[in-house]
Amino acid sequence: MTVARVIVDVPSRDTDRTFDYLIPDRLIGWVEVGSRVAVPFGGRKLQGIVTGLAEDADIEYAKLKPLDDLMDAIPPLSAELVELGEWISRRWLCPLTVALQAMLPAALKGRTEKYVYPAANAQWSEEETAQSGGLLLALQKGGPLKLTSLLQHYTEHGHLLKRWLRQGRLEERQRVEDRLSVKTVLTVFPAHQAALRLAIEQIPARAHKQREVLQYLAEQPEPMGVQKLAEALGTTSSTIRSLADRGWVEIRAVTEDRDPYANRDFPASAPMVLTPAQASALAPIHSALDQRRNEVYLLHGVTGSGKTEVYLQAIQRCLEHGKDAIVLVPEIALTPQMVERFKSRFGARVAVLHSRLSQGERYDEWRKIREGRAQVAVGARSAIFAPFAQIGLIVIDEEHETSYKQEESPKYHARDVAVERARLHGAVVVLGSATPALETYEAAVHGGKETQLGNPGYIALPERVANRPLPGVEIVDMREELKLGNRTMFSFPLAAAIRDRLERKEQIVLLLNRRGYATFVMCRSCGYTAACPHCEISLTYHRGSQNLRCHYCGYAEAEPKVCPSCESPHIRFFGTGTQKVEEALAETFPGIRVIRMDVDTTTEKGSHERWLTEFRERRADVLLGTQMVAKGLDFPFVTLVGVLAADAALRLPDFRAAERTFQLLTQVAGRAGRHELPGEVIIQTYDPEHESITSVVGHDYKGFVERALDLRRQLGYPPYGRLIAVTFSHELVPMLLSTGERFASGLREKAAVLGVRNEFDYSGRAALEVLGPVSSPIARLKDRYRFQCMVKYRGDVDASLMTSQVLAEMGDTVKRNGILISVDVDPQMML
Repeated sequence: MTVARVIVDVPSRDTDRTFDYLIPDRLIGWVEVGSRVAVPFGGRKLQGIVTGLAEDADIEYAKLKPLDDLMDAIPPLSAELVELGEWISRRWLCPLTVALQAMLPAALKGRTEKYVYPAANAQWSEEETAQSGGLLLALQKGGPLKLTSLLQHYTEHGHLLKRWLRQGRLEERQRVEDRLSVKTVLTVFPAHQAALRLAIEQIPARAHKQREVLQYLAEQPEPMGVQKLAEALGTTSSTIRSLADRGWVEIRAVTEDRDPYANRDFPASAPMVLTPAQASALAPIHSALDQRRNEVYLLHGVTGSGKTEVYLQAIQRCLEHGKDAIVLVPEIALTPQMVERFKSRFGARVAVLHSRLSQGERYDEWRKIREGRAQVAVGARSAIFAPFAQIGLIVIDEEHETSYKQEESPKYHARDVAVERARLHGAVVVLGSATPALETYEAAVHGGKETQLGNPGYIALPERVANRPLPGVEIVDMREELKLGNRTMFSFPLAAAIRDRLERKEQIVLLLNRRGYATFVMCRSCGYTAACPHCEISLTYHRGSQNLRCHYCGYAEAEPKVCPSCESPHIRFFGTGTQKVEEALAETFPGIRVIRMDVDTTTEKGSHERWLTEFRERRADVLLGTQMVAKGLDFPFVTLVGVLAADAALRLPDFRAAERTFQLLTQVAGRAGRHELPGEVIIQTYDPEHESITSVVGHDYKGFVERALDLRRQLGYPPYGRLIAVTFSHELVPMLLSTGERFASGLREKAAVLGVRNEFDYSGRAALEVLGPVSSPIARLKDRYRFQCMVKYRGDVDASLMTSQVLAEMGDTVKRNGILISVDVDPQMML
């Protein structure tokens, strides 16, 4: 007998193991590694993933339950993806089911539904049938029906339903169902031409609508949807069905893709002639693809150096070898412009996966890949799990972006997953960026030992295409502006530059990485500050909706007219968000046309494309926004970039704050002067001497990085060490302190037993240090206080295993006290 090893969809430490189930005879040969199955589990029916098959004499077959059902004829996960999921589970300390579920489209994350049906020998009187208001007739004629539907449609008779269930005359049965299915369209298939001509002759004269349909199909014999055909001829679907009844046409349900780009025309584009630098950069990638070598390359190219064309031609070579390609782009940079470049080059072979698609569209794009109808996947972070069977190339554009790190479990980094998946396929990885992450740069240039990247090859593109100059950068000290009497948000140089571009009919990009109208609201009489009652964070004022919002938990309250504390009318809005900048632009530059792009203006489907199309068509002068305007945009008439508050993130309690500031400024500066017109960048700051800002002036990535790496080396931070952030949350602070201290002392003791040093020095020897517990930078979120322990380690130390062991030893106490624990291996955010 064959047994299926199943990981059940219950994401907890107690169930993070496989359970054995017998495979019924009817499913023998169908159940494989990666199959989704419905299984009985603790009195419920749940979805599970098969991770292995076994035939072992030591298995006690009599004690095993059989699988309930197989949910797919073809497994949605390959054996390779299951192996990758097991690696993710170990690497980022998450339950295996969480890792596997992250690989499935939302449509396939099954849910349990209860169905009601009459018991075999149940009987009802005529009076009961009449009292049921059609409920019994529906059950007797319609077979098992969903309990939720019955309660909705027969609300007044719910008491009867409950009574008959208790009496056993009605029974419940559970099923595991998909959240979404494929879309089908009723389609008309006309008979062959001779039969159609004969039908037209035989049809009665009074049935002129039917004759019109047949004549239309005779002229256009391609299959056509019933609804579409009816609309085209101004008739009804019943007219078309009557033709099917006579056998003159056939109506069948046909699967139809929900294609998000079905109405878009992508004119074909040919490969561009490469510059010598691009050709040189492409050569080692082509060599690795031709020889089917597993290699990782860092493509370090300045903004406008033509990295995308290198990606496109590398993908072309990959496809020529019969292999598949994955291209990851940060969500905010996955613009219609970016999609167009890949669709124009590779046409229908491209599938697109990102969060702005509907659930049905994402599912159908995923099916294109699994069924072999697409060979290139372009998408955000989760596209790394695209179900390709033969991957030859994985490209990660803007590899430094923090959005490649998932903030909820599984807290994987797509860059590291890409490297591991490429290893499993023997594929090539290209990491592209104008400002690579320090960890990636160190690994490529100096062979960093504390990363998961190995020793990538380093490829440079130091100049823009056609030798176009990088834009000139000017730093404006806003302290000096204040001394000159300028209390507006636009410095004198920036205001003059905006007026100049308006006169010359050129375009402007303005960056302020803070949405809303005002960052906090304060009473000038008593000092009251509006704060979220559920989080330890101030509320942001949004002018459009006239309310205050928490950007962490979603809490909102009405705009105050007087102080809630002292009832003073001197309530004021401080700080600046994109909404206030939009208002100030209209006041300062009458007639200016502004497009604002931030989370508040891009929630509607298609909004990104609409705003960017308007800007490309020069129906706006200014593109104002948060960091989403800093990436992936290429507009020929943008000659000015203004940064309104360059130091906004510099003071965050995060050792990467300076690196992220430099990267963001460099990226947004690269939007200017990308074509024939020269560009200019003006950066406003209150800290003009900070090296993350001064380094942007000379586009001095190398100088900034070497100084930053030297500081990291002294402190033992990545890439010269690694981190694990363990966050505890609870309603009571004393409980958090005692739990955090128990964890820290337990980990220190375990390290000491293994002879691991507990402090970092310059020797480079293995070490493990536990910092904390201390209150998190945001001390309370969603009514729970938060404390952190930071595990810092390097060398041959399995800190992940040690951390999981200590937490397992604390498991019963933590569970009993209701403490939540979040473990983040290699965290990207320190908040």
